[in-house]
Amino acid sequence: MTADTFRVAISGDFRKADGSPTYPDFDMASLYAARDLEVEFLEVSNPLKAEQLEDFDALILLTHRFTPESVPKSGRLSVVARFGVGYDTVDVTACTKAGIALVITPDGVRRPVAVSVITLMLALTGKLMVKDRLTRMGAAGFDLRSQHMGVGLVGRTLGSLGIGNIGAEVFRMARPFDMKFIAHDPFADSGVARELGIELVSLEELFRRADVLSVSCPLTDETRHIVNAERIATMKPSAYLINTARGPIVDQAALTKALQKNRIAGAGLDVLEQEPPEADDPILKLDNVILAPHALCWTDQCFAGNGAADVKAVFDVMQGHEPRGVVNREVLSSERWKARLADYASRFGG
Repeated sequence: MTADTFRVAISGDFRKADGSPTYPDFDMASLYAARDLEVEFLEVSNPLKAEQLEDFDALILLTHRFTPESVPKSGRLSVVARFGVGYDTVDVTACTKAGIALVITPDGVRRPVAVSVITLMLALTGKLMVKDRLTRMGAAGFDLRSQHMGVGLVGRTLGSLGIGNIGAEVFRMARPFDMKFIAHDPFADSGVARELGIELVSLEELFRRADVLSVSCPLTDETRHIVNAERIATMKPSAYLINTARGPIVDQAALTKALQKNRIAGAGLDVLEQEPPEADDPILKLDNVILAPHALCWTDQCFAGNGAADVKAVFDVMQGHEPRGVVNREVLSSERWKARLADYASRFGG
């Protein structure tokens, strides 16, 4: 290592025990081919340890946690590039105090996660899982078809808790279904809402009116259990709840009780409050819920897009440019960050 080397750490879960890539669609070739740049995989540690990161400028992070104890004392680490948009495994305050920019990959997940929401909506309203089971029963199942009528979408109301990057994309994709659109988001871009024909409503009205309610907001102290027993109780008995965001946004115990009592028609969950769930978790026994292991959006294109976004963020910082997708944007105005970028630009910007 020389003083003129930009060093990039890759969290160890990007590589299998035999050294092969966990996700081959994440193309790291440009990192290895770059001049004045070194790549090193970290030993598996959760959370990451500060001593692992002392001599690195950038970290590309998969599932491992980054806590205050992960912040290296050298002050060299400038950017943590998270593979995906969720960052509840990263202590944002610790990053900000250390002048480290936390970057996520909104462009990589926007369409794949929106597709996941649409997939669950169509599977739930079309009674896909039930009809699959009936078909496998043979003649006896076919005789039961009329007891499991699907729900048409024309004129129904699609609601979203959040219309940021992914929530807005869900509405774009749902346009051909001729549904009514409503959403609640205290940070909503009114221009985007107007462009997409979304009526912005109160939280209470969202739960009361939606025929299909999708959760598309980040997990924060404010949104933890925002979908609770009281709000679920105001939903239509014919309504469906979809969560592809983060499990703890929904009070899963309350949702399970509502599903057990057929208080709502069903749910589609790509995320759970505990992952993986306990084997005896009652939600696993319900036939009015479709479950996925926090991986419904995992496609070759999703992982290629996430990887490309993280690699670009690394190169942007190396060349002295502000990267896209910075969560803690206050870091960008600090003198410490500006000095780092200026130093990188002088060494690697050409």
